[in-house]
Amino acid sequence: MKIATWNVNGIRARLELILLWLQDRKPDLIGLQEIKIVDNEFPHEEFERIGYQAITHGQKSWNGVAILSREPIDLVQQGLPGEEENGSRFLSVRQNDLLFATAYCPNGKDLKHPDYRRKLTWFKSLISHWETNNSSGQPAIICGDFNIVPQPYDSWRGEAGDGTMFHSLEERTVMKELMDLGLIDLYRLHNSNDPNFSWWDYRGGSFHRNHGLRIDFILGNKDIANLCTNALIDRDYRKKKGELTASDHAPVIAELSATD
Repeated sequence: MKIATWNVNGIRARLELILLWLQDRKPDLIGLQEIKIVDNEFPHEEFERIGYQAITHGQKSWNGVAILSREPIDLVQQGLPGEEENGSRFLSVRQNDLLFATAYCPNGKDLKHPDYRRKLTWFKSLISHWETNNSSGQPAIICGDFNIVPQPYDSWRGEAGDGTMFHSLEERTVMKELMDLGLIDLYRLHNSNDPNFSWWDYRGGSFHRNHGLRIDFILGNKDIANLCTNALIDRDYRKKKGELTASDHAPVIAELSATD
């Protein structure tokens, strides 16, 4: 089974590229972030045509998340309770006994901006929701764009970035609190401390200079980690494909072995 997450930075702008990627990489269950479209305008038929069901939690022009699956899925939670005013940022579904969630965590803008405090509060809500709803011991995954750099080697700036936006102690603390609920970073499970990234600014030739951040994660509980055989950042789809312009994020993919 192949799991993936991708901040697509606009479903309308990226539709043909996403369809190409799906047919090329053939993931089974995918979390998408920043779809930037309302639910009734989401192009379900385009995905159904190539074998994917979609459940969405959309928003006009901003935010928005979706989950695509090749197997039937059922909605569990649309929106993070208590954080509705901060946009459409959380969605969870169930596929058989697997709980699968995707999140587009607030950016925070700047350490002195009011959105930074709102970001930390949003994370506290996420931690509370995950802790309350994931005590059954069943397989669980949360993936998405977390807008936090967990360790210095997850940033092109290394330790020089410590204390700055996305690298602050408070951000890293809430990220650790989430992971302390029994979640494991599947990419790091197979790629120890290598400085590979999932986001590069469009400006300044950042991608070609590899001035990026690793802020997109697939986190699984122990049941999932025990099944994970590989994980990678799909840098090739951060590149332009013909006339198809890429997102500023690359997809992240994890492969799971089949259960008995």
